[in-house]
Amino acid sequence: MKKEFRSGCPISSTLDIVGDKWSLLIIRDMLVKHKKTFKEISDSDEKIAPSILSARLKLLESYKLIYKTKVPVNKKENIYLLTEKGIRLTPIIIEFSLWGNTNMREFNEIDAIEGLNADKTLIIQTVQDNYNSMLLNFR
Repeated sequence: MKKEFRSGCPISSTLDIVGDKWSLLIIRDMLVKHKKTFKEISDSDEKIAPSILSARLKLLESYKLIYKTKVPVNKKENIYLLTEKGIRLTPIIIEFSLWGNTNMREFNEIDAIEGLNADKTLIIQTVQDNYNSMLLNFR
C-alpha cells in the first residue's frame, strides 16, 4: 500500500503520508483521545467514511506510524496503537491545534482546548506521557 513520493523533500514526503484531510485527525484521536478501535475512530465528529478510514489505517500501518494488534481480553477485536514514530507527530498535532485556535476562530466555532496556553514543550510532553501510560496496558 506504499505510495510513491513526489520528491526527496522531507516536507513533501511527510505530506505524502499525513497530508490528506484524515490522517492527522486519526492520529489526533489516537494520541489525544486514546481511541483504539475502528469503531471509536469512526465515531469522531468529522465522520470519516469506513472505506476511507480503512485505507488510511492501512497506509499509516504500512509506514509504521501505527500498528494493529488484538485486545488483550478479547482476541477477536483489533485495536490500533501508535508506534514511537507516530507518537513523534505530537509536536505537529499541537502546532496545528495552536494555529487553528489562534487563526480560525473568525471562520469557525473552534472548540476550546484546556491547557492550550501552557508552554508548548510541556503540552507536548504531557500528551506523549499520557499516551505512553495508556500504552502500558497493552504491552
